[in-house]
Amino acid sequence: MSKFFAQVNPTTLPTIFPPARFANIGSFLNLIIPLLMGTAAIIFLFMLIWGGYAILTAGGNPENIKKAQKIFQFSFLGFIIIMVSYLLVKILGVIFKINFPF
Repeated sequence: MSKFFAQVNPTTLPTIFPPARFANIGSFLNLIIPLLMGTAAIIFLFMLIWGGYAILTAGGNPENIKKAQKIFQFSFLGFIIIMVSYLLVKILGVIFKINFPF
């Protein structure tokens, strides 16, 4: 019966599938948080460009200008939420003595 199952050497498993090396939630957060921060920065940049384009193409129409201002407001609000959450994670890391490299 055992001849039908693949034999896996446990010492080579981390080299086969590197994401399986997450021993705890801290090591997972060390990978995911910088990726999320970079993604949030790119989204923020595109929202600013979109809002600027909306103002340029508003043509003096007050309704379109208000829509463009809403785009700016929501993009800055999202940026502030991301920064506060990052700060909260850093503070919790200091409180619980978790060393985050980011």
